Amino acid sequence: MALQTKQIFVNIPVKNLEASMEFFQNVGFSFEQRFTDENAACMVLGNGMYVMLLHEAFFQTFTNKSVVDTNTGAEAILAISADSKEQVNEIVQKALDAGGRPSNEPMDGGFMYGWSFQDIDGHLWEVMYMDEDAV
Repeated sequence: MALQTKQIFVNIPVKNLEASMEFFQNVGFSFEQRFTDENAACMVLGNGMYVMLLHEAFFQTFTNKSVVDTNTGAEAILAISADSKEQVNEIVQKALDAGGRPSNEPMDGGFMYGWSFQDIDGHLWEVMYMDEDAV
């Protein structure tokens, strides 16, 4: 039997924790206050899905590797799902309005639609909708 977990916590470094929290709140996400302090904020993506925004200095205590310079490199693309093409557009537009930058133009593959943005720290986010009935 394949391994299955109940939760995922993705950890990303941020330069200014307060500004990052404000950005993601403007996009529409909430935070779990029990796991939020001056070093880290627990952003709720969905049931059992979280992104830990870690102040860069705190993030560095978890690894001996250097933090990626998101101006020149990418460490990952964080892909999240939406319920419709319209919701994809709404989420990305909120991110752009909150100070994010466009990453790619919208991509429409018929049954699959996606659009990407960079958050204020340069992390790449892809918002996608897939019509599972059409697959």
